[in-house]
Amino acid sequence: MTVSEPVRCAWATTPDYVEYHDTEWGVPLRGERALFERMCLESFQSGLSWLVILRKRENFRAAFAGFDPERVAAFGEDDVQRLLADPGIVRNRAKIEAAVANARAVVNLGEPLDDLLWSFAPPPRPNPATLDDVPATSPESHAMAKELKRRGFRFLGPTTCYALMQATGMVDDHVADCWRAGASRRLRQDA
Repeated sequence: MTVSEPVRCAWATTPDYVEYHDTEWGVPLRGERALFERMCLESFQSGLSWLVILRKRENFRAAFAGFDPERVAAFGEDDVQRLLADPGIVRNRAKIEAAVANARAVVNLGEPLDDLLWSFAPPPRPNPATLDDVPATSPESHAMAKELKRRGFRFLGPTTCYALMQATGMVDDHVADCWRAGASRRLRQDA
């Protein structure tokens, strides 16, 4: 007897995506460093395939000091030049400079990054029936982007903020027949 694969969201088509889908995407995430990492990676993903970012994630972690906001906030022009020369990451000056500026914004927040980001999490809603029913933005992601911009964050528009919300379990956009649908809701209730 063969064991059939569980039903997943249709975008989980490669081994890397399957692993990410099954273990990370939509799982409620807390912690300044973890959320700062996801924020940076979502910004670097803008205009690219998420698969590119997944495959370079360990390189990003090494290049950006483990996404320690204090250490990244101290990066200067020499670090920017080092990062621009690093073939293991996405070498985009605007995105690199935004990551450094965002680290400085995190350091200067005056409140936990968790509290700020999670304050925009909408109440749980039904899972989308199909991928076509998954929005690219939401009123909450627009509000998050506006507030982050006001606080000095860069390269975090409403679409990127919505992707961040999906990735960190603030919203559960696993399609209704996916085996992970509803899991983030359960995990949020247990937290």
